[in-house]
Amino acid sequence: MKKISTLFIVIFLVSCTSNTIFEKPKDLIPQDTMSLLLQEMVIAGSAKFIKNKNNEKNINYMPFVYEKFKIDSTRFMESNLYYMSKIDMYQDLLDSAKKSLEKRSEVFKRQKTVLDSIRKDSTVKARKIQMKLDSLKLVKDRLGTIKKDTLN
Repeated sequence: MKKISTLFIVIFLVSCTSNTIFEKPKDLIPQDTMSLLLQEMVIAGSAKFIKNKNNEKNINYMPFVYEKFKIDSTRFMESNLYYMSKIDMYQDLLDSAKKSLEKRSEVFKRQKTVLDSIRKDSTVKARKIQMKLDSLKLVKDRLGTIKKDTLN
């Protein structure tokens, strides 16, 4: 009886091996493309809550991402499931996407800083010009008043 119990326990333990690695899809999205795709999806997901040029919000930009990469959602899901089943590979994909997004963010922050300083400089210059015009107008008004007073 003890041998049969041991045999069942061994069979049970052997049969419980994890089989979570999915079969590689025929049309698997390559890793570098998948990293770019994940980046674009994060951007598209974030843009959903920002007003666009037409002051519209809550627009789903994912179809545009799929169109840009010439894939459909099914192909993405199959590839994503495959990469998720290989945890180390998927973690590398996510890390790569995160680093690229951080680099993009730094570039945009620098551009925004430059644009903000240009706007600030142009605003200061415009104010100075406006002040000169206002002072010239004031002088002109005073001269006009002085001429009127001398004529009277």
